[in-house]
Amino acid sequence: MGNITGFKEYPRTAPPKAAPTERVSHYQEFIGLYPEPELHKQSARCMNCGVPFCHSGCPLGNIIPEFNEAVYRQDWREAYDILSATNNFPEFTGRICPAPCESACVLSIHSAPVAIEEIEKHIIEIAFQKGYVQPTAPVLKTGKTVAVVGSGPAGMAVAAQLAEAGHTVTVFERDPHVGGLMRYGVPDFKLEKWVIERRVKLLEDAGVTFRCNTEIGRDISADELRQSFDSVVLAGGASAPRELNLPGRDLKGIHYAMEYLTQQNRRVSDTPVDSEHILADGLDVVVIGSGDTGSDCVGTANRQGAKSVAQFAMMHQPGEERPAHTPWPLYPTVFRTSSSHEEGCQRYWGVNTKAYLGDENGDVRALLVSDVTWETDDMGRRVRFEEVPGSDREIPCQLVLLALGFTGPANASLLNQFGVSLDPRGNVHAPETTYHTNVPGVFAAGDMRRGQSLIVWAISEGREAARQIDMYLMGKTNLPSKNAVGMFG
Repeated sequence: MGNITGFKEYPRTAPPKAAPTERVSHYQEFIGLYPEPELHKQSARCMNCGVPFCHSGCPLGNIIPEFNEAVYRQDWREAYDILSATNNFPEFTGRICPAPCESACVLSIHSAPVAIEEIEKHIIEIAFQKGYVQPTAPVLKTGKTVAVVGSGPAGMAVAAQLAEAGHTVTVFERDPHVGGLMRYGVPDFKLEKWVIERRVKLLEDAGVTFRCNTEIGRDISADELRQSFDSVVLAGGASAPRELNLPGRDLKGIHYAMEYLTQQNRRVSDTPVDSEHILADGLDVVVIGSGDTGSDCVGTANRQGAKSVAQFAMMHQPGEERPAHTPWPLYPTVFRTSSSHEEGCQRYWGVNTKAYLGDENGDVRALLVSDVTWETDDMGRRVRFEEVPGSDREIPCQLVLLALGFTGPANASLLNQFGVSLDPRGNVHAPETTYHTNVPGVFAAGDMRRGQSLIVWAISEGREAARQIDMYLMGKTNLPSKNAVGMFG
């Protein structure tokens, strides 16, 4: 424990970030790094609890008090070794993870939690600066080959772990570049793509082969892939968007959030956009959906010069305090303001969208909405809603973005070709104990297996699946499990 009274002495602070009026003029990251004295203070806030609930709050099982202690002592090599023992990509999670570890921090019971996510980002960036981050691959190869379908965080984690175990890994990606939704869904102002390229280069140097612009099921059949490799991992994500099929859905100007975000990411990276351009410049924009994807749409619309930006949520506005149904250490349902909201957004709570209204040219011109009230149970959970009589009204808009989440894997034909069983939600059925599908040698990991989830869960699934694949191929494994803390515990 670096400083036994640090949590009393130092308040939680955020690193510096550019003002909203400045950052909306570009698509670069705008959150800086702590000055060294402040980073020292933030790490000192960790109480090194007897039972560190942050471990269980993190799906990766990151060994958080120990790396905070190393940061406090400015032992960057040890901090990096501890962090990288459980997390392949701290530079990703340190930027775009919602930090469930901080919700589970014991300090958050009565105060602001330790700034775990930011400390994590600082560790990895300092490790890169000092040259600690190097490709890792054994000299001796196993002779076994593995195909990974999908290059998002789950696929990249599988590849990293299996390459370290000595297997020959090829990752297949249908898009022009590696990264999945990190590349094409997360805006550059949250995660610049050189961060992904830096890690891809390390994986290539470790022996991983990436084959982009290659769609399994179309360019290469499932049978051909199975015959060419000793094992196959399905890590293609869950990108089928949730629909809001209301009267007027066929009007022009209504798009899924990922269509919109992907286009802008392609523009930023000078990659051609091969469909009709979706731009918010000069338009009244409504984003339907209150999650992170909706927030990303808000930030992108502001940068494109939208006339106005509004965001709809059907639920009531959460409170500032934890409700009874998400007590500590659970991730709480509380009111949150993202950096995109800071840049300008009218947020509507308890609003039910009833129809899309169009003009004489077939373009959307407004949404017909009504207010709703929610009945909650004793724990504060929403039970049912009712419309407020006489609350119908129109909200003008010329661009509607549907950010309502995802329903499962988008490529049903691929799954049919492999012949894998699906669970009741339409995801690939593969038990969490083995990650093995009903098809011998075919495994699944990430959102394609568990459904839409967090980046930290994707990496965790990739690591755990890699361990099971190594066991399948070799009869034993030395790859770590998140259930075994290891030498730092």
